Amino acid sequence: MILGVCEWLSTKTQFTAKNIRIFFVLAVLLAGFGIGAYLILWLVKIFSKE
Repeated sequence: MILGVCEWLSTKTQFTAKNIRIFFVLAVLLAGFGIGAYLILWLVKIFSKE
């Protein structure tokens, strides 16, 4: 939503962007690693340029 990671990830997988966003929110609230995973995926998105 902020950096376009969820939309990009939904094109790579068979999950909807809404489900991916829910996963990231739950990961941040429950485990705290969602922010780091989101930033890592953002970097992968930037450098993959397919």
